Amino acid sequence: MKGMKSARKAVEKVIHTTPLKTYVPAGMAIPGPPLGPQLGQRGVNIAAFCKDFNERTKDIKKGIPIPCKISLNADRSYTLETINPPIQYFVMQAAGLQRGAQFHGREVAGMISLKHVYEIAKIKSEDSIYDCVPLKDICQEVMRVAFTCGIEVVPKLTAEEIEAKQEERKDVVANQLAAIEEKRQAKLLRISA
Repeated sequence: MKGMKSARKAVEKVIHTTPLKTYVPAGMAIPGPPLGPQLGQRGVNIAAFCKDFNERTKDIKKGIPIPCKISLNADRSYTLETINPPIQYFVMQAAGLQRGAQFHGREVAGMISLKHVYEIAKIKSEDSIYDCVPLKDICQEVMRVAFTCGIEVVPKLTAEEIEAKQEERKDVVANQLAAIEEKRQAKLLRISA
């Protein structure tokens, strides 16, 4: 009996040393899934976390994905560190896209200028993970992410060129989404049969 009590105490005092890293939409933290179970497993007061996070991100447009690093203390308190949205979010916004290229390297979904790259790099240089990283390296990272999204980086860009590319892209995206839906429906028919 004594062994069980000591085992129970040991289980209760589990200290999570690795921080929880997750993306939470700005101003939209709720106690439900997927955030609630992640925090609940670690013994964090979910309602207090949601209130704290929503208060911190009240000045940011709702729905923007905010990377969070949640470090847990032994007394069930936490330290919340938020950074700027990911590079992919900024690149997609600069290109005016909701959806990137399905096959990067083979198709161009949109375009951004070098000025966009520089501005995104300046914003990301404020993050703690890019503390001692030169701006040139951050610019190269932004261009790499743009390539993986199927976005071409050009020296100069006008609003007319962006609009023309978006109009051209609408039909391609509609066809790709239709093909994906067709495959999904075919898979559902195979499963139900």
